[in-house]
Amino acid sequence: MTQIIVLGATGSVGETAFRVLQHDKDRISVDGLVAHHNFDRLWEMGITLHARWIGLTDPQAWKNQKGGESGTPRVVVGLDAILEEIAKSPAEKVLGAMTGFAGLRPTLTALRHGKDILLANKETLVAAGDLVRKMATDSGSRIIPVDSEHSAIFQCLALNQPPRRIFLTCSGGPFRGRRKEDLAFVSVEEALNHPNWRMGAKITIDTATLVNKGLEIIEAHYLFGVPYEQIEVVIHPQSIVHSLVEFVDGATMAQLGWPDMAVPVQVALSWPERWSLPQKPLDLTTQTLSFEPPDIETFEGLEIAREAGVKGGLYPAVLNAANETAVSLFLSHHIGFLSITRIIKDVLEEFQDNRVPTTPEEIMDTDQWARNHALEVAHHYQS
Repeated sequence: MTQIIVLGATGSVGETAFRVLQHDKDRISVDGLVAHHNFDRLWEMGITLHARWIGLTDPQAWKNQKGGESGTPRVVVGLDAILEEIAKSPAEKVLGAMTGFAGLRPTLTALRHGKDILLANKETLVAAGDLVRKMATDSGSRIIPVDSEHSAIFQCLALNQPPRRIFLTCSGGPFRGRRKEDLAFVSVEEALNHPNWRMGAKITIDTATLVNKGLEIIEAHYLFGVPYEQIEVVIHPQSIVHSLVEFVDGATMAQLGWPDMAVPVQVALSWPERWSLPQKPLDLTTQTLSFEPPDIETFEGLEIAREAGVKGGLYPAVLNAANETAVSLFLSHHIGFLSITRIIKDVLEEFQDNRVPTTPEEIMDTDQWARNHALEVAHHYQS
C-alpha cells in the first residue's frame, strides 16, 4: 500500500485531499499530516485517516495539547522536527499543499530523500525551479502537478508527444471585464469573491490580479520543459476546460471537468492508474464555453510575472516574495488593490542579480531581500 505525507493538510487543497484519501483508504495510507496552526482540525484529520503522526509548523499552536490514547497520532512540533520526520518517513509520496514560500524546505527535504512530490504549491517551483528540477533528477523523484491547469496539461501530454503550444486557461477572476480605473478602490471582500473556485485568501487574491496565472506560466515552464514563448494564457470564464495542449500536427487536446480539485488530487495520487471517484458527471448540454484573450493592460501582473520567468535566475524568487508581501499588505488593508502589482514591479526593477541559484540558502537570502524591499516600497502606496 502506498504511503503519503500531506503538507498543508488543513488548507483548501488539503481539505480536498482529505476527502479523496477517505475514499481511497484501501489504496493509500497516511503516514503524516502537516499544518501551520490549526491543531483541532489537524488532530481530527489524523484520527480519521489513522495517521502515524501530525505536525504543526507553529510551536505556539501546540499549547501543551497531548494525544493520550494508544494508537492516536504522535504530535511533531516545529519545522525542523517536521523536516526530520519527512526525511526518515517510509512514505513514497508527499503532497505539497502548503501556502507560499513556506513549502520550499519541506519539498526540498522530500526530494533529497527520493520521495515523489505531488505539487500543489506552485510558489516552490517558481522560487526554486532550477534547483527543484536538479534535485528531482538526482534523486529519481517524480514531480506530478496538482494545480488543475497543470494536471490537465500533464494528462494531455501522457502520450509523450512534443507540444507546440500550451494554453493555460484562466477564469479571469472576480474583476474580469473591469477597467484599471474601476479597480482603484475595490475592497478585500470583493477581491476574495471568486466566481468559480473556493480557495485560500492568498491564491484568491492572486487570481484577482492574474499574478496567479503568471506564476503558473513559470510553473508550466519548469514542469514540462516548454519555452515561455510556447505557453499562452486564455480567459475561460466557466472554468470547465482546465487547460489545452496543441501538438505539432495542429491537433489540440483538452481536459474538462467541474471546478473541483478532487480530480487533480486523485490523478496525482493514482498515476498512471485512474481510480473511480464519486463526482457529478459533466453535462456539456447545459454549458456554454467561451474563450477570450487576457486584458494585460488592466491586469499587468500577468506579463510582469512572465517577464520575471523569462529573465530566470533569481528573478522568479523575487517575484514570488514581493507578491506574497504585497498580497499580505492588501489583505490587512494597508495598501490598495492596484498597489500589489506596482510593488512587485518596483522590487523587480531594483533587483540586479541574474545568477542561477545552486543552493537553498541563495534562494532564501533573495526571498528575504525581496520581502524587506517590498515593505520599504509599500510605504509609497499605503492607503
